[in-house]
Amino acid sequence: MASKYQEGVESTRSKYPKNTTKTIQYGTAGFRSNADGLDFIMYRMGLLAGLRACDTKAAIGVMITASHNPVQDNGVKLVDPMGEMLAPAWEVHATSLVNATDEDITKVMASIIEKARIDTTLVPLVYVGRDTRPSSNRLCEAVVTGVNAVGGQVKDLGVITTPILHYVVTCHNDGGVYGEPSEEAYYKKIADAFVKLRSSGTSHGNYEPNIYFDGANGVGALMMKNFLKHLGDSLVTTMYNSDGILNHLCGADFVKVQQKWPTGVPETLNVRCVSVDGDADRVIYSYIDNDKKYHMLDGDKIATLVAEYFQDLLKTAGLKLKLGLVQTAYANGASTDYIMKNLGVPVACAKTGVKHLHHMALQFDIGVYFEANGHGTVIFSKEAKSSIRTAAAGGNESAKKLSLVLDVINETVGDAISDMLLVETILHAKGWSVSDWNAAYCDLPNRQMKVLVADRTVITTTDAERICVTPEGLQKSIDAIVKSYPKGRSFVRPSGTEDIVRVYAEAATQKEADELAVKVACAVHSEAGGVGEKPTSV
Repeated sequence: MASKYQEGVESTRSKYPKNTTKTIQYGTAGFRSNADGLDFIMYRMGLLAGLRACDTKAAIGVMITASHNPVQDNGVKLVDPMGEMLAPAWEVHATSLVNATDEDITKVMASIIEKARIDTTLVPLVYVGRDTRPSSNRLCEAVVTGVNAVGGQVKDLGVITTPILHYVVTCHNDGGVYGEPSEEAYYKKIADAFVKLRSSGTSHGNYEPNIYFDGANGVGALMMKNFLKHLGDSLVTTMYNSDGILNHLCGADFVKVQQKWPTGVPETLNVRCVSVDGDADRVIYSYIDNDKKYHMLDGDKIATLVAEYFQDLLKTAGLKLKLGLVQTAYANGASTDYIMKNLGVPVACAKTGVKHLHHMALQFDIGVYFEANGHGTVIFSKEAKSSIRTAAAGGNESAKKLSLVLDVINETVGDAISDMLLVETILHAKGWSVSDWNAAYCDLPNRQMKVLVADRTVITTTDAERICVTPEGLQKSIDAIVKSYPKGRSFVRPSGTEDIVRVYAEAATQKEADELAVKVACAVHSEAGGVGEKPTSV
């Protein structure tokens, strides 16, 4: 190991001593837990980010956030050079470094340097962003200390959304091809394209440009206020949940999981409510109809809307590009049927986690990918972009629209506000109200639950997490329970960060979906080492 690393680590590691003997794993959301136990992890992720920057010879991102988790939690995830999630081999390195003793930090780093053949003479550059949690500033200092300990430079973006960090890192590393690497340039690129797409007027058919924005009391609310400076009167936005308790009874995760209208937002009939999560990479729509019935439009509804829009534009533009949609096991069965049977768009199923969906979406010229939780985006191959731009330059009006839509979308990662503006663009183009959109197909009633277990690793799955492999016999129990319910479907999967097992169930009625979820949760509790009382209700 280069002496500068040795000296830098030895002189700083005592500030961030390890405070646990429990094995910690870098999961789908990086490292995430109660903020009080994260200081040493943040410091070590600063070290690792420096090494990864040298390994890739590019800037790396570090985002400090726990997304939709409660305010007392926090977390960290690394962003690779083109906005991707951290490479799998480096997830292993992250796990090794975090689980090392304080005395063995330099030894583990030396092993990583040797395995990856890292040039330690390079000066690493790391972009750091953080959300609004009270612990984020303190934890950011730990990350910066780690980066500096390996001789790295830090560009602190301050309080920003996760999607902005991904965007800036990408733009820095591609030399500005995707855009200028700054927060302000991000707003301008997306907003300018959005405004141009509705140059014919803001109202159209049943569409009216009015929304309620549920900011989850997080960074998404701050960023939306910045966006509004660029949007003018193209989207009339009333802000709610801007400065209360983060994610408390509001935001995308609350709306999706609890299937309830967010607290703090007026229950005005037929107004689109847009809920984002704590770091603004998820978005969920909801509304209350004339009969005062609540409706939620999640990632599945967004994905089908987007896929149908692209299919129509490609057809009118005369462009023969391969369009496909990627979902997870959480996708509502009704949405999958609609996409395949009504739209005829190919559907692929990936494991939960954006990195899995993103990878699978690359097989299409235009890959639409969304998780049911509202996390997703659209990605385009180089060939698709070239075809669209060329046709637009030749005067093809549909291709011109596609070209502008490309700039509304943040391809680097799921982006709640970018996705919201894409949805608003499509609804405007179709002249649809939110109820028109919702009427495209009817979701099967569903329910999600969590079961606390002693060790989540006892649960293993296959077939994109739709089949439980271990513990042996649990899948048979699930199958037997599901058989009793018309249109029933259920699966279980371990959390990537906590000792809990997530249960998903859908059936013909909400009562049956709730019953199915509870029965499967009880089976998990009995056969997978449940902790505490058995679940008795949703």
